[in-house]
Amino acid sequence: MSAEEPLFRIVRGVPTAEELAALVGAIVVRTRPAAAPAPAPVSQWARSARPAGAAPAAGPGAWRASGLPR
Repeated sequence: MSAEEPLFRIVRGVPTAEELAALVGAIVVRTRPAAAPAPAPVSQWARSARPAGAAPAAGPGAWRASGLPR
């Protein structure tokens, strides 16, 4: 495609500047790669139930250690 060739053209009607802007906006949104969804926020209640440090490491005794105070 050459630099002088338009990306799209209107074949019928005479759109207003606002209609052209809406069309260009819709095309830009559709061709933009999808962003990763934002992680769900964690409630204060759920956060208070988690240990302050790192999660217990997996291995022998991990289940018992996960219930003990730190």
